[in-house]
Amino acid sequence: QVARYLDRKVGKKYTFGGWDVNIDATSRGQAKNIFDGNVVSNFDAFEMLLDYTFIKLGIEGGPDGGLGHPLVMTEAVCNPNYSRKMVTELVFEGYNAPSLVYGIDALFSFNYNGGRTGLVVSSGNTATHLIPVVDGKGLVPLTTRLNWGGSQTTDFMLKLLQLKYPGFPSKIASWQAEALVTNHCYVSGDYKEELENYLKPEALAEKDRVIQFPFTETIRVEKSQEELDKLAEKRKESGRRLQEQAAKARLEKLIKKEQELEYYKDLQSKAETMNKRDFKRLLETNDFDDESQLEKVIRDLDKHIRRARKQDVGEEEPDEVPTFPLVDIPDEELDEEQKKQKRQQKLAKSSYEARQRAKAEKDAEKARLAEEERRDVEARENDLHSWVSEKRAARDSLVSRLKDRQRLRTELTDRKSLASQLRMKSIANLASDTPAAKKRRRGGNPDADDTFGADDDDWAVYRSIGTGGTGEDDEDEEEELNRELKSIEAQLLVHDPDFEEHHTRDAQMDWSKSLLHAFLRGTRPFDPDNQAEQNQMHLNVERIRVPEVVFEPSMAGLDQAGIVEIASDILLHRISSLTDREAILKDIFCTGGNTAFQGFDERLKKELIAVLPAGSPLNVRKAGSVTLDAWRGAAKWCGTLEKGAEWRKAIVTREEYLEKGSEYLKEHRLGNAFG
Repeated sequence: QVARYLDRKVGKKYTFGGWDVNIDATSRGQAKNIFDGNVVSNFDAFEMLLDYTFIKLGIEGGPDGGLGHPLVMTEAVCNPNYSRKMVTELVFEGYNAPSLVYGIDALFSFNYNGGRTGLVVSSGNTATHLIPVVDGKGLVPLTTRLNWGGSQTTDFMLKLLQLKYPGFPSKIASWQAEALVTNHCYVSGDYKEELENYLKPEALAEKDRVIQFPFTETIRVEKSQEELDKLAEKRKESGRRLQEQAAKARLEKLIKKEQELEYYKDLQSKAETMNKRDFKRLLETNDFDDESQLEKVIRDLDKHIRRARKQDVGEEEPDEVPTFPLVDIPDEELDEEQKKQKRQQKLAKSSYEARQRAKAEKDAEKARLAEEERRDVEARENDLHSWVSEKRAARDSLVSRLKDRQRLRTELTDRKSLASQLRMKSIANLASDTPAAKKRRRGGNPDADDTFGADDDDWAVYRSIGTGGTGEDDEDEEEELNRELKSIEAQLLVHDPDFEEHHTRDAQMDWSKSLLHAFLRGTRPFDPDNQAEQNQMHLNVERIRVPEVVFEPSMAGLDQAGIVEIASDILLHRISSLTDREAILKDIFCTGGNTAFQGFDERLKKELIAVLPAGSPLNVRKAGSVTLDAWRGAAKWCGTLEKGAEWRKAIVTREEYLEKGSEYLKEHRLGNAFG
């Protein structure tokens, strides 16, 4: 990449290339890519990069104002003629270079490491090539390309981490993903076997890598033991008061619901004495569309009241039955003070009667439960197998309902989910004084004017409603489901020999036994309030999954063969000479930054042994430096370390360029084949 931007403060233009484009936010924003894959396509940016490179190298130019130095450039395997032609014109016309020659970096690296005949496995930044070499000359027509390299490996790691931690506090940059790939990934000797055991506690404790991202820690003031004791006592007292307030609120709510139920039942009874037209008008006055809607409200209220009566609704009842003497006396016979007392007695009487009804409901519920338990014991003793089947079915149903509730709750927290959008539209329609017409627009979308949610303020309505009392019924129902589930599981643990402790929902929800927790958080508990843990990533399966793609490209959605299949095809089917084949097998050479993973050469050798004929003389080795040996090989070949006689025959001089044009090239053993 290359970046150029104008600093308006000093009035100067700056050019940055390579890693230097990342030193400043402005330069990062102006960065331009020179390549399309591994082929030069942006020639203006390429010229800027050459300027930057020559300045950094301290090359001031020759006496004629040109570059003054011959150039050796690497190019892609089977580089398009147009790209090579444009670069040639730029070098000779723009820099007045005395000579130019192109070569393939993998062959330069192979030549530098003393290779003569072999198979070069080159996995670079954008692609992987397998190039057979015989007597020092690369057989480019037999070369096979795999569209996977270092940049795709980095992108794959980045996408896996973004999918694994969608709500991570920090944005993961591409250079960070590249650092994780370089420092923590390795090639597994047996991918499938290691993957099966990777998330087991013993293996995970050894192989899990915790990556701590930077964060700003909130400093907490340490309190003394005396202050902590006072706070604990204060919290305890606050909890007691909150319990009392909650019991009082439940009682008031129960009274209100009972009054509503009484009113609606009275309304329902009027259907027997009124004609249908008058009764329908009465229903509409009370916001009911028809009698079925009224019946549904009565059923819901009755269900809610029955559930509320089972809960604690306040203080214990007094030993003596309270009396309310003023309640039945008409107001005309009372003075102002007595009227005030009468109102208080009415409230006290309502509370007392509600508690009595709740107590009676609890007693009835206890009797019902006792009868159900008796029948359950009888059914279990008569047919244990059927009883166990029924209990297991009931447990599965409860677990399914709890999972559905959890999934819905998760979806509602995501404003982009369908459930959240539908709920928001329902709330908007209920809150609107002028609901949208149901008639479809002529020739258009009925939701064309529906822009609810486009503004973030619209979601404040959802939050304000979500924090109200409408969720109490759902919480009560969920608690009841959990109690019922635990009761069934307790019975199954006693009477079902196939149902064990690890089958219970609590055991399955235990983080120490959760495969998902091991994948996301490793072997330690996760504290969501700990800022350091919030900004941590755990690399485990990704360490072997990311480098595995060159062996199994389908893992990343690539419809190509892996390097082992490609190598076996070249060795067994494309090399016709048995002598050349045996010579190539003796030197399988790995080069390029994407082969730097630990265990890459060992895994390649193991896989090739499995597909080659038994007893084949196989040898796999790596370059001394998989990233720098290409440059060293080019320097050695052109005469820095030798006399460079071969290089002199391969170069195109400036005179030859002026005479024969920009498409004139000379073939040599370390470059592309032409014609």
